[in-house]
Amino acid sequence: MKEIEWKLLSELMKNSRRSDKELARAVGCSQPTLTRTRRKLETEGYIKEYTVIPDFHKLGYELLSLIFVKLRKGLDRGGVDRARKIAQEGLPKTPFAIIMMERGRGLGYDGVVFSLHEDYTSHMKLMSRLRQLTFLDISIIDSFIVSLGDEVHYRPLTMAPLAKHLLAQRAEQKRE
Repeated sequence: MKEIEWKLLSELMKNSRRSDKELARAVGCSQPTLTRTRRKLETEGYIKEYTVIPDFHKLGYELLSLIFVKLRKGLDRGGVDRARKIAQEGLPKTPFAIIMMERGRGLGYDGVVFSLHEDYTSHMKLMSRLRQLTFLDISIIDSFIVSLGDEVHYRPLTMAPLAKHLLAQRAEQKRE
């Protein structure tokens, strides 16, 4: 990627609400150049979507849950398709919101689910629903719960630290 593309991505991660004119000033290029660069990044898939990160607690969610799942065996193609459909569509009419559901490796688990909950009962309902997905053949399911109402926050969810990190990494690569 070109330097202007790195800078634009970084600025968008900090605040994507700014106009192309404002972003061009921050990046150090003309507005038409910035607009072309933005379109290129969108077309090439570097920018997937523009969104906001709300205060989930103010929206009524009390808990963020990371659920770790260990399967007895891998999924066949049909199981992968079913899991993908559930992950993309979510589980309708539920008291929880699945933010992310992915395969992975670590701590002896095969997958992870990030979800938001109004209360602990909602979290337990999701755990139960996951166990009911018999095609997954879950052997172990554990969770880590974060209280969104806690007064102490070490680093709340935001893309600004990642934006700074990417630019620092880029600068380091250029020095080498």
